[in-house]
Amino acid sequence: MYPEELVMPMKAELTDKGFQDLRTPEEVTNALKKEGTTLLMVNSVCGCAAGAARPGVIFSLTGDKKPDNLTTVFAGFDVDAVVEARKFLAPFPPSSPCVALFKDGELVHMLERHHIEGNPAGAIAANLQAAYEEYC
Repeated sequence: MYPEELVMPMKAELTDKGFQDLRTPEEVTNALKKEGTTLLMVNSVCGCAAGAARPGVIFSLTGDKKPDNLTTVFAGFDVDAVVEARKFLAPFPPSSPCVALFKDGELVHMLERHHIEGNPAGAIAANLQAAYEEYC
């Protein structure tokens, strides 16, 4: 498990922008079963999370359409919450970072790590904004 002093600034990049930090399995279940649209980012300490995923997710929220709910869990830190979140991400294999969009509790869009690695934040944002146009 990663030390708190390392993780907290990375969490703050999202929570300071309005993301709900899900720390328990119950919080994950309640958040992902909500009506409307919910964005979930499985955050991590890796370079692609810092360089593309977090900035891309934040930039994706600058358009007209956005998810109703913004949520995040942190891989390697909020272990039980991440395990629960990954149940909702099936059939996709565990991946961090990753970003998922839910509508009325159903997974409708997924960006896995291999979609994030090597892509700039703008490409991540554009991908998510296209999903928001369709589902939000």
